Amino acid sequence: MPSDPVVARYEMRRLLTRRTSRDPEWFTFGDRILSPSEVTALLEPYATKERLATIDEVLDRRTSSLTVVVEGMVDTGNVAAVLRTADGFGVQDFHAIDTARSYKHSKRTSQGAEKWIDRYRWRSPAECVAYLHESGFEVVAAHLDPESSPVDQVDLTGRTALVFGNELEGLSDELLALADERVYIPITGFVQSFNISVAAALCLYEARRQRMATTGGHGDLDPTDRERLRAVHVMKSVRHHRQIIERLLADEE
Repeated sequence: MPSDPVVARYEMRRLLTRRTSRDPEWFTFGDRILSPSEVTALLEPYATKERLATIDEVLDRRTSSLTVVVEGMVDTGNVAAVLRTADGFGVQDFHAIDTARSYKHSKRTSQGAEKWIDRYRWRSPAECVAYLHESGFEVVAAHLDPESSPVDQVDLTGRTALVFGNELEGLSDELLALADERVYIPITGFVQSFNISVAAALCLYEARRQRMATTGGHGDLDPTDRERLRAVHVMKSVRHHRQIIERLLADEE
């Protein structure tokens, strides 16, 4: 049965568009702006010990120096799969260059991964790459051509943005021209390429392997980012968290 274009567009926007943990609105309550530590202190009694332990364990393994970028994605199922893969490898930031004119909706889900990842939506490769370069990232494009190197022969231990193209056409010429490095995944079968979520998983695994070998760890959130993310994750874990905080603040007056 053909995908409903309205449903597909709605689902793609849902996956790609949401306020990030850096949005000041998370910490604004009426005319008061709370610090992440203040928010956490107010809500911790309303979260289970198991949930708090899970949040701490995840954040200990979270990385802000490795990010995933997808360009021109059409299939919502593939976006959901890449989000799930990114979350599974501890990636905190996810970037989508949304240049497709229409979308296809499939039933594969992210299993809620988008709830925990900061997602950024861009309208052009130049806009996205400029942001990544300003943030100190090397842009590594997954693309098979004579200029590409095997992914396991490229240093992925620094600030790295792994970029993957859409399902049919791959990466655009504009993105490839802006990339700092091109890599490919060696294939020994009859097929010429992997599904994008598989390609993302293999590249992320290689990045993680290199980082574990050189530093013995993968998590690298700085204390400020970790504290902010912990507060946001606690808020996401407590039902009616905004009403609870507003009530507690009112009781203090």
